[in-house]
Amino acid sequence: MQRYFCVDKKDNYLELKDSDMHHIKNVMRMNIDDKIECIYGKKLYICKIVDLSSNKVEIINELTDNNELDVEITIAIGLVKEQKFDLIIQKLTELGVSKIIPLKMERSIVKLDDKKYNKKKERWQEICKEASEQSKRNIIPEITNIKTIKELAIDDYDLKIFGSTTIKDNLVNNYLQQDKKYAKIIAVIGPEGGITPKEEEILKELSFNPVSFGKRILRVETAAIYIASILNFNSMR
Repeated sequence: MQRYFCVDKKDNYLELKDSDMHHIKNVMRMNIDDKIECIYGKKLYICKIVDLSSNKVEIINELTDNNELDVEITIAIGLVKEQKFDLIIQKLTELGVSKIIPLKMERSIVKLDDKKYNKKKERWQEICKEASEQSKRNIIPEITNIKTIKELAIDDYDLKIFGSTTIKDNLVNNYLQQDKKYAKIIAVIGPEGGITPKEEEILKELSFNPVSFGKRILRVETAAIYIASILNFNSMR
């Protein structure tokens, strides 16, 4: 059953975005009385299409299904080229990440002013929405404004790690195989070329722990998927 995130709830009806109603009518070719899954306020509803000329659908039932992880995962990642970042946010969404923080880092070759970033952020949030619907999530991950490494100190996390290319023995999967349960985790991944020594020192001062992804040097998009997969698996142990 197709899933959509709704924008409003009134009485026994939920309201869809114009683009989602267009998708229902012109892509999915649905008809009156066809059923869809709707998310509003993180809750899942089974709804019925009652009028193809309206964005409102009727609630039939409320379900308790929740496909979210028990841990809140944040991935902070150095800005990379647009196509790579599109893939990264799509896959991180599918893997249950709650928040994605684009980072301005020394080796980032992508430079964005506020106007350009706001346009990209809007599009990236739409990618997250579509990936959340496809993967049957109850929330859409948040994409924050661009931050610097030092600004990561503002939020409080139970576990703070970053991918280092200078160490090989502190493997991230071994590091996480401890009898500890975390509620909030943040992982920092560098852009192409990795995190600089100066940035590693700043992260350590902010109580981030360096971890290794293995002997091989991974592409940024691979590293993001790798760490999110391990954190995903670890949260379900």
